[in-house]
Formats: sequence, structure tokens, C-alpha cells
Amino acid sequence: MNMTLAIFSYNRYKPLINKIFLLIGLLIAYLLVAQPSLAQSQGQNSQWQDTKILDQKVFAFLKTQSAGSPGKVDISANPIDSNLKLSFCPAPQVFFPSSSKAWGKTTIGIQCGQPNAWTIYVEANVSITGDYVVAANHLTQGQSLTSADLMLQKGDLTALPAGFFTATSAAVGRVARVSLASGSVIKQDMLKMPIIVAQGQNVRVNGIGQGFSVSTEGQALTNAVEGELVKVRVPNGTIISGTAKNNGQIELIIR
Repeated sequence: MNMTLAIFSYNRYKPLINKIFLLIGLLIAYLLVAQPSLAQSQGQNSQWQDTKILDQKVFAFLKTQSAGSPGKVDISANPIDSNLKLSFCPAPQVFFPSSSKAWGKTTIGIQCGQPNAWTIYVEANVSITGDYVVAANHLTQGQSLTSADLMLQKGDLTALPAGFFTATSAAVGRVARVSLASGSVIKQDMLKMPIIVAQGQNVRVNGIGQGFSVSTEGQALTNAVEGELVKVRVPNGTIISGTAKNNGQIELIIR
């Protein structure tokens, strides 16, 4: 009776039991297939360099290199392609290729020495917003500049030609080499220092040696700006060379 009941119960639940065994078999088969694939995927992920880390290193490098710039710094860089397959590098080095710097459009290099050497380059831009000097009005050739002739303007300094001024005081007292329109960016090569010693001018020559000094009169044979060498004829007819000073005197170092 009991045997007949057991057989009846098994036959009754046989379809359900078969389904359970089928599901267990499918689960085991899935795990056998998925586990090697997962392990392989994990191995591949640790094998390649995370490009986001390289992006961060580029930004940090440019931030350090642009520190102390004369204005507000804004850094942007092209992100490295995340699909780029670079061998993992424990210590990637960021550097400037020759002639590159943290100024305007620039190029940054990233290199790995070990275990597998590679080098890539990234395009970036460093803009610096600050003050620069422009002509406040029309300037004529030979005009000696005063503070009223100059004013500050704000903009991207990296977009300006080389040699601009960032303070009006640096240009005051200089002489315009050429005529300049109002609003023109003032560059160093557009100006010259004023002549403080004129040819034929009577000057005083001060000779300075170790522990002594001498002084005599003389006549300048050439024009000179401050700090420039000028030839002078002294009373005995000798021609000497000394440095023109702002007070119109000539300084001669005697060794």
C-alpha cells in the first residue's frame, strides 16, 4: 500500500521534479561558461591603462606649470580616447615636448618606461586672462610717453603678440619708435629708452675703483640711453667709454 502510494506521488510530481533538475543543469552550465569569461575580462581590464587617470595627470601638470602666470588661468585639454589600448603603467610621466609651454595652444607628452614603453601626445589650451597696456590715444613717432598716454585693457594674454606690457609704469618715460593708433597694443619693440646723454654734451665722468674714486669733466661723442656705453673725450684728449646714468653722468669702473 505504501509502495503504491509512493509511486503514485512520484508520478504526480514527476513533471515538476524534471523541471527542477533541468533548471539546476542549466545553472551549472551557465556558471561553467561565464566564470572563465569573467576572469578573462577582469584580466584584460587590469592589463590596460585607465585613460581617465592620464587625463587627470595632464590637468595637474598644466596647473603646476602655469602657476604664477600674470592673470586668471583656464586650462582645457582634449580627453584621451578611452578605447586606446595602452599597457598599464605604474608611473606615467607627463612632459612638455621641445618648444611647448603652458601658454595658449600647446602639446603635452605622456610616456611610460616600464614594463612596456609607450608615448602619447595630447593637445591642450592654456588661456590666461589679465591686464595689458594699450595706447589711450594717438601716439606720434618720437613722443615720450606719460601715464595719460596709456591704459590697461583685459583679455587673453596668450592671444597677444610677444613683448606686451602688463603695467603702464613699465612703459612710462619711453619713446615711441613709430606712430601708434589709439587702442594699439604696446609692445617693447615699439618703444625705446629716452636719450639721456646727447652727442657733444658736456658730462661728468666718475671713475670708481677698489677703495677709491676720481672725477673729471668730458664731452660725449655719441648719444646714449640709460645703461648704454658712451664714448667720452676727457681734457687730455684721451677717449674712454663709460656707462650712461639717468642723471647724465658717466660711470667708469676702474679695475
